[in-house]
Amino acid sequence: MNSEKKPKTPAKRYYRKRVHLLSLIEKIKLWPSRKGILHGIRSIEKLGDQARVTTHCNKDFLINNSMNSRAARWLRNKLFVGVCSKCGVPEWKLEKYNSTQFKRHQGSLLLKDQKEETDSANS
Repeated sequence: MNSEKKPKTPAKRYYRKRVHLLSLIEKIKLWPSRKGILHGIRSIEKLGDQARVTTHCNKDFLINNSMNSRAARWLRNKLFVGVCSKCGVPEWKLEKYNSTQFKRHQGSLLLKDQKEETDSANS
């Protein structure tokens, strides 16, 4: 018997292209900086249509909830130069992100969070 195990390939995940940035970031937990460095997200604090994001390397910034912002496009198209060494993004998370596909007419809309927000706002 061969005791070597084949590395398990992550399952493909499908998300829609036109989803809100906050929903996408909450799901993926990665942030592309302007220099092309991919950071791991520690926490997201929603402030209406904006959010305060804290990375694992202790950087804080405000982001707007947009579908076609630079960060949303870069996440969908997987444009990044490298990974932040301070954040320590694990290899399995990068493989999982690499296997994720964004399609126009197929995949999750990530609407669960948005429905909960509207229900709580109406109450």
